[in-house]
Amino acid sequence: MSYTSSGKRYAQAFFELAIERGQLDNWRDELYEVEGVLLTKELIGLLENPKLPFNGKKIFIMEKLSKINTLTQNLIFVLLIRGKLKILEDVCKQYNLMADKYSGIAHADVITALPLSDEEKHGLSHRLEEITGKQIIIDNRADPTIVGGFRARIGDMLIDGSVRYRLESLKRRLRQVGD
Repeated sequence: MSYTSSGKRYAQAFFELAIERGQLDNWRDELYEVEGVLLTKELIGLLENPKLPFNGKKIFIMEKLSKINTLTQNLIFVLLIRGKLKILEDVCKQYNLMADKYSGIAHADVITALPLSDEEKHGLSHRLEEITGKQIIIDNRADPTIVGGFRARIGDMLIDGSVRYRLESLKRRLRQVGD
């Protein structure tokens, strides 16, 4: 079983509780706090050490995360009991994606030849918002094989505005005209 699917299941359950209780953003903030406190290899290794008693781990977590609600603490305890604390980062990521989707926010994985400046990201996100009707958050990475333009994936939608794609398209049309 992959960690992603497992993390997604825990995030889904936590997300549904958050919606039910009207605490979507509050719990997101708490998960950021939990990530900041617990997500170091050394601490996860220590907390998952079977030689340490669970009650000691529980007290440690409650002291470190005393301000978070009981259900968030329970999520941590369930992961700890099942030896899955290492998927906490994925649980947080999946929860954030679900919360964003629920709030009408989509993430666009954008590939460009060079990294985008903040101004370029803003302009592109505005154009993508017009296409999708959703608020867009751009996650940009550079790939020199794009040559120019961009390739964006938003969920299942792929928008290929790369120079490479345009050249391939032009080449196909020229072949068709010649036939």
